[in-house]
Amino acid sequence: MVEIVREQVFGTLRRRGVVVGLSGGIDSSVVAALCARALGKDKVLGLFMPEHHSSGDSLRLGRVVAAQLGIDTILEDIAPPLEAIGAYRRQIEAIQTVVPQYGDGWKCKLVLASVLESNGLNITRLTVEDPQGKTDTVRLSPAAYLQIVAATNYKQRLRKMTEYYHADRLNYAVAGTPNRLEYDQGFFVKQGDGTADLMPIVHLYKTQVYQLAEYLGVDEEIRRRPPTTDTFSMAQSQEEFYFALPYHLMDLCLYGVNHGLSAEEVAAAADLTAVQVQKVFKDIDSKRRAARYLHARPLLPASMDEG
Repeated sequence: MVEIVREQVFGTLRRRGVVVGLSGGIDSSVVAALCARALGKDKVLGLFMPEHHSSGDSLRLGRVVAAQLGIDTILEDIAPPLEAIGAYRRQIEAIQTVVPQYGDGWKCKLVLASVLESNGLNITRLTVEDPQGKTDTVRLSPAAYLQIVAATNYKQRLRKMTEYYHADRLNYAVAGTPNRLEYDQGFFVKQGDGTADLMPIVHLYKTQVYQLAEYLGVDEEIRRRPPTTDTFSMAQSQEEFYFALPYHLMDLCLYGVNHGLSAEEVAAAADLTAVQVQKVFKDIDSKRRAARYLHARPLLPASMDEG
């Protein structure tokens, strides 16, 4: 992998180094460590890009990684531009269509039930917390859901713009951090965290990323930290937001789909029932269909293909 990263950056892309957005999570930490080993620590720039809803642990652990690797870093507070573009306001307006009292001091997150418990379409719901700490979970209208997602996606797209600013000024490439599970299942924002010049770990299942992290010596606290979205104001796991199943079980089921294994074979390895695995298989196929748009390149006029 080191040789591949080195050849892609210095050879194919003809860039002097890479920019990596550091979130304090396992994926960005592994990408930064891998790039530092492949290119040299002086050829890796780490970016911290917190905003109002970011966890304090994200910045703290991102700094731990950077210090461990000895790479240069820059902190870019993206909250002011998000405010200027209306990202927070648009999210609040959408939430108030279903929770009219939502406002200052409130927190929120989007949640999914476990796919193992679902008997049909798994609908995303909104959980809110008032200033006194009382929580409630409500259904969303399609319009409210889409506006919340659209407003939230500003964050990933603004971060990517910031990464490319620094990449352009340094003649660096942008290293993306999606792993195989995320990329396959569409757990990324188009023109946001789904955009990069190279994706060093996109062929690795999430469990393999953790194994590589241990091999590369990534800090133990980061390796023990559960995967989070760090997107909404309430703490939220990737499982409850998108995958609806722990990542190690998703990896096993995705591996089964990719290698043509039966539900019974996967069930034995995952300690699930065959019926439960069939539900996961169905969910994987559904997310793959939805992800086609995210993976698609811009459509060109037919005349462009005629030579």
